[in-house]
Formats: sequence, structure tokens, C-alpha cells
Amino acid sequence: METKVPTGSAENKGKKTRFSSQLWFIWLCLLPVIILVLTFTYYPVVKGITLAFQDYNLMNVKNVKFIGLDNFRTIFHDNQFITALKNSLKWVFYSLIAQFVLGFILALVLNKPFKGRGVYQGLVFYSWALSGFLIGLIFKWLYNSQIGVVNDLLLRSGIIKERIGFLSDPHWAMFSVISANVWYGIAFFAIMLLAALQSIPGELFEAADIDGAGWMRKLINVIIPYIMPTIITTTLLRVIWIFSDPTLIYSMTNGGPAGMTNIVSSFMLSKVFGNGEYGLGSAVGIVMMVMLMLYTLFYLFATKSEKAGDF
Repeated sequence: METKVPTGSAENKGKKTRFSSQLWFIWLCLLPVIILVLTFTYYPVVKGITLAFQDYNLMNVKNVKFIGLDNFRTIFHDNQFITALKNSLKWVFYSLIAQFVLGFILALVLNKPFKGRGVYQGLVFYSWALSGFLIGLIFKWLYNSQIGVVNDLLLRSGIIKERIGFLSDPHWAMFSVISANVWYGIAFFAIMLLAALQSIPGELFEAADIDGAGWMRKLINVIIPYIMPTIITTTLLRVIWIFSDPTLIYSMTNGGPAGMTNIVSSFMLSKVFGNGEYGLGSAVGIVMMVMLMLYTLFYLFATKSEKAGDF
């Protein structure tokens, strides 16, 4: 007597086998990415947090020991860190305001059709493709007190009578690096805001024209409310990037003169690569992380709006 195997059971086993093999294939494809993320993202974060509570100096690696919160006490009693913290606030505030205003104006201009607009857009957006370190080197040459173009133009035009040490004079150094950062960030706001402007339906402007709205009323009542979500997102990201990116400072002044242009991130680099104090540098990094997390939570809570973009 023959025994028949239910066909339904065989089909279910086949489906399970295929699903299991597909699942293994998916995990196999994801494995390299998971390893890279764990190695180059999460491991450095965990290691940095660990180092923040240790006396880890590159010149004395054989005497590494746990010291609790001593690194944090040291940096908060360091006048250079307090100066870097104040400079960071100026650096972010003035850079962000100027970048946003000029970028918004540029986006409004580029949103209007004119001859050669595509070429001009490419030239404007090209600056965003350059590295911050390279831009810093370019502006370092422009502001050079001996061979810089800026000094040469000011002298030839009669505005100044003697050369100015834009990067060596404490009164000018912070202004110089902020101006370079403003030039660097204008393109970002122009790109993002232009994309938002081009997404505004034309019917809104037609309705505004019927109501007799002028350009200023359109800007306040139509344009800004509609692109508000983009403004919120771009300003949030830009503050984080400006605060945490030391490349311009590092390439232009390296924090000088006498630490007058140091921001928190460049101060951290000076501790790590200048003095080999990895413990103190990690503590500064933890402070930066906490500050950015608190800022992000506060900013998102303060700018939360259910009507943004709705009409």
C-alpha cells in the first residue's frame, strides 16, 4: 500500500527553504555595511566616551587610568575653552544669519527666468562642491598681509594707508574667518531654498495677484509660509555643521592669534593633535555632542508648526 505525501506540506517546506535562503542572502549583503558602520561610526563614539573619563595622553600611554570627571572639570576651568565657547556662539550666529539672508536673496533672484540663468546657477553652486579646507587656504591667501589681494585692492583704492593683518590682528581675525564661512555657506541655502521656491504652485501667486497683493505681501504671506519646513530643516542642519566643522578655522588661522579664533571643534583638534591629550579632547567632544543634542531638541520643539506649508 502506497503512502502519499500531502502536496501542501511539501509546498510549505519549499517556501520556507526559499525564504530562509533569501533571508541569509539579504543578511550577507548587509554584513559589509553593518561592519563598516559599527567600525567607523559606533566604535569611535564608544571609544571617545571611554577616553573622556581617562587620563590618556599620547606622550604617556603606559600610564592610562580612570579619572572620572576630572577631564570635564579641567576644560570648564580652562580660559581657552571658555573663549572657544564664546567664539563658537559668534561663529554660528553671524555665519548663519549672513548665509541665510544672502542665500535666500540669491534663491529669489535665481527663481526668476533670465538669460544665462543655468550657467550662473552652476557657477554659484560650484562653491558648495569645494572642500572647506581648500576654501580656507584660498581665503588665507586673499587675506594675507603681504601678498593678499584684499590688502592690495584696499591700498590701491585709498581706503587704507597701510596693510592690515586680517588673520594676525585679534580685532580682524574673527571677522575674516566668518566672512570666509559666509561665502562658503551661501550656496547651500541658495540650492535648498531655490528648490523649495520652485515647488510653490503658481495658483497661489495668481490668487495673490487677484487680491492685489504686492511683492512684499507675497513674500510674507505666500512664499515664507510655504517654504517654512525647508527653512526649519536647513537652518537646523547648517547650525550643526557650522558648529562642528573646524576646517576653515584650522586652515586659515589654526585658532590663532593666541586662540582668538578658536571654536570648540578646533579647540578639540588642538588638544588631540597638538598636545596628544586624547582624554581632554574626548571630553570636549562629549560636551559638543550634548550641546548639539540639546539645541536640536529645543529647536525642533520651538519651531514645531502644524500650519507650515498648508494653505
